[in-house]
Amino acid sequence: MTSKVKDTDSGHSAPTGPGNGPRTENGPRTENGPRTENGPRNGNGIPYEDPGRETTASPAGSLFGPGSQFHRFFNDPRWALAVVRATVLEAAHPQIGAALADNSSFVVHPWRRLSNTLVSLQRMFGADEHVRQREAARLNRLHSRLSGTDARNQPYDAMDPEVRAWVVATLFESSVTMCRLSGQPLDQETMEGLYAEFQAFLAALGDRAGHLPPTLPEFWQYYDRMVAEELQNTEALRIILYKLFEHLPAPPLFAGMPTVWATGRALAGPVIGTVTVASLPEVFRRRAGLPEVPGAQTLMQGAYMAARLARALPDNWVQAENVVTLLNLSPDGDSPMAETLTTLRARTKRAAALFRLITPVPAPRDATSGPDGAGSRRDARAFFTEVLDQTGDGSLDWPDLAAMARELCSRLDLDEPEETRLYDAFAAWWRELQSALDSDGDGRVSEDEYVAAAPSLAGPALIRVAETLFDAADADGDGSIDAEEYRALFRRGFGRTVLDAEGRYSRSAFVRDFLSFMSGRHRSTLYDPLLSDA
Repeated sequence: MTSKVKDTDSGHSAPTGPGNGPRTENGPRTENGPRTENGPRNGNGIPYEDPGRETTASPAGSLFGPGSQFHRFFNDPRWALAVVRATVLEAAHPQIGAALADNSSFVVHPWRRLSNTLVSLQRMFGADEHVRQREAARLNRLHSRLSGTDARNQPYDAMDPEVRAWVVATLFESSVTMCRLSGQPLDQETMEGLYAEFQAFLAALGDRAGHLPPTLPEFWQYYDRMVAEELQNTEALRIILYKLFEHLPAPPLFAGMPTVWATGRALAGPVIGTVTVASLPEVFRRRAGLPEVPGAQTLMQGAYMAARLARALPDNWVQAENVVTLLNLSPDGDSPMAETLTTLRARTKRAAALFRLITPVPAPRDATSGPDGAGSRRDARAFFTEVLDQTGDGSLDWPDLAAMARELCSRLDLDEPEETRLYDAFAAWWRELQSALDSDGDGRVSEDEYVAAAPSLAGPALIRVAETLFDAADADGDGSIDAEEYRALFRRGFGRTVLDAEGRYSRSAFVRDFLSFMSGRHRSTLYDPLLSDA
């Protein structure tokens, strides 16, 4: 006879009883000729839109689309808390934590990571089967490039089926927990339906059944075992809880308001961290030695209840896509809201002067305005920190350049073989940098090593990166970038300074501008938002 134990934190019952270089894909590579794809890129929308292709509906009885539980949760304000909690539980897994610490740019570019994650989830859980298949293939290619060994020489591999199952498990369990903590626990039937959707999500990635338990009671057994025996207080977990929240960089919307952002972050950062820790399973909090802050449970309950009440706001105020679009809005863009934002920012800067008089928060220098604004020169150390060090660990190595390639591939919605071609170009550039700059032979380039040789960095491999990126952006292969292709990469309309006499962005101009930026000599209203914005 089996007994039942109840975990008071998760609220369920269960019966007891990269080497030296990047990995490349095994696929054909076509070095010449225009790209062929399953569909065009839209640059910033959710699906891979193609006006000439009919939407491929999900099969009958599909667990995806507007009628799914996930679709209802996606724009629920409570889900923001659930996603943060799930991310912490993922980071506590030794393999996932090691992969995040070594390869992820989430510390330096958290808003970019958030935007990309939301787009990916919408594609995977949307109604269009073709979009889902393309996104699953893209995710598998991305994960296949994330493998290596951690600081203790233990291997990690993002394609490990057990690792992928845990990522899905944290999203499901955190969705269930968010409902319970906000006073609206899911009934058994709804919970089983939601679990079936997340199982289908894992299956859509190509993982065989069995890596997630087949039934809900077995899942809670699996979850309890993972929490009690497998999760650890990893470096990635500590970075998220004690560095990311309290040092969160401003999104583009607030980039010109450093004092306002710093003041808000100083208040909200510790609160978010405290709420997240308080929501984690008690058994894990004890094992990981996470601090018990007095009143944290009450604060956590209040946060979830407030998020529940926020559901009463107008739909367009709480839709995830709208919120992320707003946070990524830049006054330099050509959005209809850009002019309004510019006016609002000017008024807010005047208010920021008052904040500086009444608060001790220092005002960081605004590197994008005044004499140091777009088009101005910057020193090599600033470029190293702002652009090259994508992972924020203080040095330059392959994961930093891979993060650049990953972002560019995502912007352009590249398929194979173009995606691998761009990764290979960045890999060649890394080998060139390592050979020229790694004077102490430790396998990475320090800031001092970079600064000493910065004037001579525009070598053949970097030129090849520029040319490969141009070929990827030039979707129709006509030898120039038109307005649509330009927007796909830069998410803004043509700037008059880049156009030739025929109103296009030529290869030579593109390569010249890219090299000028990547050699660290000039700021750019195009490439800084692409590669250095948070």
